[in-house]
Amino acid sequence: MKHEIYMIEGMSCAACSSAVERVTRKIPGVERSDVNLTTAKMDIEYDEEQVTPELIIAKISKAGFGAKLFVETKEKKPAEEKEVDADDKDLSDRLHNLIGAAIVTVILLYVSMGHMVGLPLPKFCDPHFYPVNFALTQLILTVPVLYFGRGFFARGLNALVHLNPNMDSLVAIGSGCSFIYSIVMTYLISFDAAFVHDLYFEASATVLTLIMLGKYFEARSKKKTKSAIKALMELTPETALLVKDNAVVEVPCEELRPGDIVLVKPGARVPADARVTSGHASVDESMLTGESMPVDKTEGDNITGGSINVSGAVYAEVTRIGEDSTLAGIIRIVEEAQGKKAPISRLADKVAGVFVPIVIGIAVVAAIVWAIAGKDIAFVLRIFTSVLVIACPCALGLATPTAIMVGTGLGASNGILIRSGESLETSHNVTAVVLDKTGTVTEGKPVVTDIISENEEELLRIAASAESQSEHPAAKAVMARAEGKELYPVLEFKSIAGIGVSCILEDGRTVSAGSAKILTEADKAAFSESTAKLAEKGCTLIYVTVDGKCIGLMGVADKIKDDSAEAVKNMKEAGLTVCLLTGDNKAAAQHVAGVIGADRVYAEVMPEDKANIVKQLQEEGYKVMMVGDGINDAPALVQADVGAAIGAGSDVAIESGDIVLMRNSLADVFRAIKLSRLTIRTIKQNLFWAFFYNVIGIPVAAGVLFPAFGILLSPMIGGFAMSLSSVFVVSNALRLRTKKL
Repeated sequence: MKHEIYMIEGMSCAACSSAVERVTRKIPGVERSDVNLTTAKMDIEYDEEQVTPELIIAKISKAGFGAKLFVETKEKKPAEEKEVDADDKDLSDRLHNLIGAAIVTVILLYVSMGHMVGLPLPKFCDPHFYPVNFALTQLILTVPVLYFGRGFFARGLNALVHLNPNMDSLVAIGSGCSFIYSIVMTYLISFDAAFVHDLYFEASATVLTLIMLGKYFEARSKKKTKSAIKALMELTPETALLVKDNAVVEVPCEELRPGDIVLVKPGARVPADARVTSGHASVDESMLTGESMPVDKTEGDNITGGSINVSGAVYAEVTRIGEDSTLAGIIRIVEEAQGKKAPISRLADKVAGVFVPIVIGIAVVAAIVWAIAGKDIAFVLRIFTSVLVIACPCALGLATPTAIMVGTGLGASNGILIRSGESLETSHNVTAVVLDKTGTVTEGKPVVTDIISENEEELLRIAASAESQSEHPAAKAVMARAEGKELYPVLEFKSIAGIGVSCILEDGRTVSAGSAKILTEADKAAFSESTAKLAEKGCTLIYVTVDGKCIGLMGVADKIKDDSAEAVKNMKEAGLTVCLLTGDNKAAAQHVAGVIGADRVYAEVMPEDKANIVKQLQEEGYKVMMVGDGINDAPALVQADVGAAIGAGSDVAIESGDIVLMRNSLADVFRAIKLSRLTIRTIKQNLFWAFFYNVIGIPVAAGVLFPAFGILLSPMIGGFAMSLSSVFVVSNALRLRTKKL
């Protein structure tokens, strides 16, 4: 089986992606075909003995879409920049078209309906004096709107020709028929001025403008797709310090090869996966493990490209570069998760594929029946147009976008940013919430939590004095705890890799602070009970000795946020399964899980395993929301049905997440789910109103009541019903603003 990825052009809704999947899955020899609407990519597997790329492209083209084989270039950064520029241009074009259409539509509405509410019109286009001029003025104003919305006609009619009708087809038919009917009425005004009341130019233009508004916001929310990948790529520094011929030279990272020796200075990012050959350093690997404490690295230890050297300098031999690197692996995981994540099909899009041909069929059949019955062409055209006008997709097109727009606005006012309508729709089905520990459940920075000593104040002063010249995060936690205290002057200071620090105070005392390696066996035994107690809490232990004798120890850990336990309690009461997921050690994970009341605990987990655990939960039948803040969470955030990123987290997590919790509080997790449930309920209500008038109006428009009662629904009444359904939809969506989360 051969696996390939194709870029698909011309898709605008879920009906389009479904059509591409349908035609490709029917090809004999195709094992799997998944189309991601957001990324516009198709992931396909096929038997290359039966299927060729040319055949796949031909089938997709026949369905009315463009397709080309996706080739990943080595020059990633220029390619990414080019794609981003294309996205920006598309969004800019949409905005310009929307603004132009909106301005002209407002003028058109004034001309066509202003006189009904007593607004003055120039005499040359007043319908009472010059009805033809009145009609021609509207025609002239409608044409620019049709131009601004030409994309709907191009895509919609193309989809119709290829028998894959979509939302654009509904827009094109509804707006187009109103326009054509109005042109016919404009010609007939010369014979009978009464026809001036049967103009629907404003309906044609307003439909386009309102749908363009929804589509603009939809397109704007899709821009985030490749941002996560771009942010991950930017983790690798542009240059590295290469040791060559006993000299250190700065070279582009792309020129590094396995076996090269590089120098990594304090504060610098590691340029590639490597193995330390000499020196020692503390390396921040939180982008990989989620571990808040830097890891000491000495000769023989591996360091990962993209991680940060916090303190100390090391020489390292490059082991893996490019596509083989750990960071590249994470990028692939994110890309694959994005590709396999099926787009959420909006209910309106699903119905559109059936609704459009049914409406067209009813209109055609009704017209033919009345023609056979002997009615004149004006009557037949009126029937045909009435059916299509009352079935105008304005309300149908607004049903979902308006509710989503109001829902996202409500979320934003409550500190919950929704990055896409899909995530807002999906969140209401969430049954399991996976919480990253570091920076999500906890504060994300080490603090001194416990001090064990007969004289805690003196211990803190001595420890802070010893740690005052250290750059280690644990030392900074000690200094933060001792802030405001008078420290002892230090005469000599030295840092011992993997052990701690040692110094001589001005009064002659020798002080050491660090791991248990600085203790005598007697001191280890004396503090064994305290050591065990703090170890169970997952603390990093700092022992303090004076002249070789231990005077106490301190526990340094990542503090649990004040509202985490209450937030988890609320989630569980709502029937959600809560899982704690972390790269930290088991002791720390079990302690935190016990405090907050998590149902499941996954500890010492690497990034690729985080995504796999989310996948396992999905295979168990859970709809998963992943909540995280770090780069290491990015693959899991994308793999999850909904990714929620803590706002204070890294840019990658935020870009990978579907929802961003700006208040940095877990309490917002369930509030986001509640928001989704309210929005989905509103969408369903909107769709009811959108179809209610069609169900009642279409048969009447087709003339079923005419033989018995002489009742015939004119296009004017049809247009009014369509407008009324839109008012119901928008008003109902605005009710969301009054809800409390």
